Parts: sequence; C-alpha cells; structure tokens
Amino acid sequence: MAKRERNKGESVKLEMTPMIDVVFQLLIFFIVTLKQEDILSHLDVSRPAPDPNAKPEEQIKDLLQIEVYERGFVMKGRRVGISELDRQLTRLATYSKNVSVIIKCTPDSPHANLVQLLNVCAKAGLKNLSVFSL
Repeated sequence: MAKRERNKGESVKLEMTPMIDVVFQLLIFFIVTLKQEDILSHLDVSRPAPDPNAKPEEQIKDLLQIEVYERGFVMKGRRVGISELDRQLTRLATYSKNVSVIIKCTPDSPHANLVQLLNVCAKAGLKNLSVFSL
C-alpha cells in the first residue's frame, strides 16, 4: 500500500493587526458615545450623619482660612505675621485639634512661606489642612 503524503504547504497564520485595529476602533467609538451623566446619575453617594454624641467643641462649623501672599499672611481679613499665626493657631488648637484649616496660596507666594505655615500648624497639632492655589 502506498502512503499518502500530507500537503506540506505553509501553515495558516492568524493576522493580529486587523483585529487590533477593530478593537481600537470599537474602544474609541464607545468612549466618544459614552455620556458621563449616565455614570454620575447611577452613583449612590450619601454622606454620613453627624454624630449626635459629639462634644460641642468638636462641632466647630467654621473653617479657618489663611491666605499666603508674597509678603506675608492674611487671616480673617487682616495681615498677620508668622509669630501671631503661631499664637492664634496654638490657642485655637487648645479648643479643638479637629479644626479645618484652608490654606490658599497665590502664584507669586514663595514656597518658604507655605512651609512656615505648615510647620506652625504641625506644631499646634492641627492635622485637618487643605492647601489650594489661587
């Protein structure tokens, strides 16, 4: 009996380039047609209720805002020096260390002023700090 020889031609190749092109086109299509409002409308976000057993000094609702300028600091609408800030923040921290301090920096304020203010806050024990750029 004679043996049949198999066809020893080239093996079949699966081209990946067109498949990758199609995947990227689909990805771009879905990104472009996706509406962000759809995602945001389905998010269920709820804030926790305030603690009714909290002490009154822990429920300070006012935020302390300090602005950092090129030539100094402004707290509660008036210019203050770093020594007065140190005194005021230390006194404030004796009432509550959970006071929120918002620090607003102007673009021309030196970084050294911000570092000084952060050091004063750390020395007073204030840890709830937010730094913003104006």
